[in-house]
Amino acid sequence: MNTFSKADKNTLLFVIIITMLAPFILNPFPEGSAMAQFNAGYPDLMQRFAIFGILAVGFNILFGLTGYLSFGHAAFLGVGSYSAVWMFKLLSMNIIPALILSVIIAGVFALVIGFISLRRSGIYFSILTLAFAQMSFSLAYSVLTPITNGETGLQITLNDPRILDGGTGAGNLPVTGLFGMEMRNTFTLDVGAWAFQFNVGYYVCAIFLILAFYLSMRIFRSPFGLMLRAIKTNQTRLNYTGLNSRPYTLAAFVISGMYAGLAGGLMASMDPLAGAERMQWTASGEIVLMTILGGAGTLLGPVLGAGFIKYFENIFSKINDNVLHTWFSFMPDGLENAIVWVLHFFVGKGWHLTLGMLFMLVVIFLPGGLMEGADRIRARFGRNKGDGDDTPNATTPAE
Repeated sequence: MNTFSKADKNTLLFVIIITMLAPFILNPFPEGSAMAQFNAGYPDLMQRFAIFGILAVGFNILFGLTGYLSFGHAAFLGVGSYSAVWMFKLLSMNIIPALILSVIIAGVFALVIGFISLRRSGIYFSILTLAFAQMSFSLAYSVLTPITNGETGLQITLNDPRILDGGTGAGNLPVTGLFGMEMRNTFTLDVGAWAFQFNVGYYVCAIFLILAFYLSMRIFRSPFGLMLRAIKTNQTRLNYTGLNSRPYTLAAFVISGMYAGLAGGLMASMDPLAGAERMQWTASGEIVLMTILGGAGTLLGPVLGAGFIKYFENIFSKINDNVLHTWFSFMPDGLENAIVWVLHFFVGKGWHLTLGMLFMLVVIFLPGGLMEGADRIRARFGRNKGDGDDTPNATTPAE
């Protein structure tokens, strides 16, 4: 069960190649061209791709593999962010201690919430997790203001002690780093009309994404993962055998929470700020949407779903009327204005409408998510002939 199939190895290699070559892949159009609007190879967005990929991969262990739908996973994301910022304030600007604390605190928090919430299943479990997340949001926003700084958000200051760094005292605010490498450092490679950006922070996030993805693969292919799949298939029948399934579901919940804590710690490491808005129910809903859109129960699906949503959020939301007029300026004025008026509702502030329509199309025609679409394309071109169990298949949640 612990041996990876050929398809697993190819999937892992695919993730490594995509993450390492992202600055090239996400910048297909030359700078200054009309299509450069669709380039996504700048550091901030690439970091978000990797961080939310980690978050979705962790959530998939609970939802896709075990079948428990949590509407409160953003609470662990927020807890991880707050823990990381406090470590930056008190100890050092090195991201390693901050990430370790984020994972530990999120894991303990998930253990407490999971111990209570997992007494119920189905919609009752989902409502309980949502209630805990909203309580966490309210506490962070008001009651725990000395710890979270309320609506302003927690951030580093010049007066923070930073024991290992010796404090700052005066000058500019310190920046996060990894043994001397600053997360904000970016090297730009100019190749003709293209500009490719290689950011230290992104590659740190990318390495953690690869490690998180590899660990997820190990879980999927382990006896523990097989037990989680059995719970999803028929937990009642499993309990009739005399096996107590609750420790397994609690372990999956804690592992998933620790993934979210790591994602929250990385968010704070890239930008040392933590706010209560990261714990809102809308953030939890976005995590669920990422997993379903990509393909719940598949290994690669949540990563694709996270990238898909973050691309729309950051690219389509920036397309305004001025950009649209530039694209259609070759048309007669009346036709140009008519087309811009129609498209105005689908881009810019209306990007949610486009995402919603695409989500409906995926759910209706590709119930297995984007991974099912990828499998259909692969089957169409005859790339999965005779592969047997080694071939990923969106209809089997073991990918």
